[in-house]
Amino acid sequence: MESADYKVRLDIFEGPLDLLLYLIKKDEVDIQSISIERITKQYLDYIDTFKMLNIDLASEFIVMAANLMYIKSRTLLPKSVMPPEEDVEEDDPRWELIRQLIEYKKFKDAAGFLSRKETEQEDFFAHMPEKTAPPVDEDE
Repeated sequence: MESADYKVRLDIFEGPLDLLLYLIKKDEVDIQSISIERITKQYLDYIDTFKMLNIDLASEFIVMAANLMYIKSRTLLPKSVMPPEEDVEEDDPRWELIRQLIEYKKFKDAAGFLSRKETEQEDFFAHMPEKTAPPVDEDE
């Protein structure tokens, strides 16, 4: 999401949704203190206020909200006893979120790069070559 777009406003956090997900991933914000219902209501109010639905923005929100719900639901489930040789990171739902955030950042950076290039190039125009008349045959 663009920084000028939808912002989450909670008692413990205010800012972009992708930053909230990053902080949850880093254990700097407790997922249990997040109201997904409140985030969703704020987003629906945001859409209603501007009377528009940006499909890209909506799809980003849905993916991030789904990840929040997945992480929160996993933390509510009882922990199963795992054999010591199993890697704990593979069972942690936050690792999938980390992977998705890294992938999301790549696309966000690429979009920003392309946007800057478009801005830089908008004052330049291609010069079309002049059409030259075909040579006239003097014998005719």
